[in-house]
Amino acid sequence: MFQKKYVLGGLAVFAVLLFSAQVFAQVKERQALMKEQSADNKAIKGAVETKDFATIEAKAKDLMGSSEKIVGAFPKGSDKGKTKATAAIWDKSDDFAKAAKKLGTAATALASAAKAKDEAAVTAGVKDVSSACGGCHKAFRSKEYGQ
Repeated sequence: MFQKKYVLGGLAVFAVLLFSAQVFAQVKERQALMKEQSADNKAIKGAVETKDFATIEAKAKDLMGSSEKIVGAFPKGSDKGKTKATAAIWDKSDDFAKAAKKLGTAATALASAAKAKDEAAVTAGVKDVSSACGGCHKAFRSKEYGQ
């Protein structure tokens, strides 16, 4: 009886540590995804200045792909730790999914504009991508960690 109590206690501690490690890994993965998106955005803005349509198209396509990963990067229970994710992500999951889709739609339009070398459409597309990113951050991201 005495040993069973310690075994169960040890298993409980192990389960908590395992869950904590999993949540930590999920947070790190999504932070890497967001940093990748930020880098793609910066590359697009730099390419606009030099009219490098090939880079704009490639980076917009990268954003298209990464936008499809956004919702999956925020599983329930991953709201702990060093994260700027707000509870609204899980409380308003449909709105969050729509915001991620909006980025994908804007990135698709930007890639098409860049492929066509349509400067006016590229300029509008960059604004739409920035608006999609900013809108999501405004609605679902805190300025502070752990908020």
